[in-house]
Amino acid sequence: MFTGIIEELGTIESIQSQGKTLRLNIHGKKVLEDIKLGDSIAINGVCLTVTDFDTMTFFVDVMPETFQSTSLSALHCGSLVNLERAMSANGRFGGHFVTGHVDAVGKIVKRAPNENAIYLDISFPKEFGHLPLHKGSITLDGTSLTIFGVEKELISVSLIPHTAKESIIGLKQIGDKVNIEFDMLGKYVYSFLQPKQESRISTDFLKDNGFI
Repeated sequence: MFTGIIEELGTIESIQSQGKTLRLNIHGKKVLEDIKLGDSIAINGVCLTVTDFDTMTFFVDVMPETFQSTSLSALHCGSLVNLERAMSANGRFGGHFVTGHVDAVGKIVKRAPNENAIYLDISFPKEFGHLPLHKGSITLDGTSLTIFGVEKELISVSLIPHTAKESIIGLKQIGDKVNIEFDMLGKYVYSFLQPKQESRISTDFLKDNGFI
């Protein structure tokens, strides 16, 4: 579980193919302070497992399906990435509940500086149109943000100077892809409110098939 508060920007040192997986070597600093094998780290909002590390870098393995179905497919050596360690039980909780499981890949369609803020419009697949809510939370490339506008398959967010400086979202340009994770609590509420399909197993069915 994560919070969507980026701890630092890392740098992709290498991308290697190993059998059916891709191995990323990522340079970091803060996330290495108490790192252990098997730890979870969100890279641009994608929860991945640490498989090896040294004093300056760590390694994660990515299945091809994950690589191709997220914005990780746009990475190359030298790319900056958002990094966040899994939240600890005694840590502060400053964002919102983030699982690190990407729902969809969106695209920046508008970028507009507004005084000291940056407004972004992001398009997303229409099958997720029921999930974003005005003033609700959303995660873009692992960064917890608040939606201030929703229109069909388009969401609008605003970046304050700190967020723009401390995450890669501030570097995104029109046409760039972003990983989207919709608010987990909203997804649970939506699922709970959906009409439940009635079971086709009845007493007559059990009798007809010799169970009773």
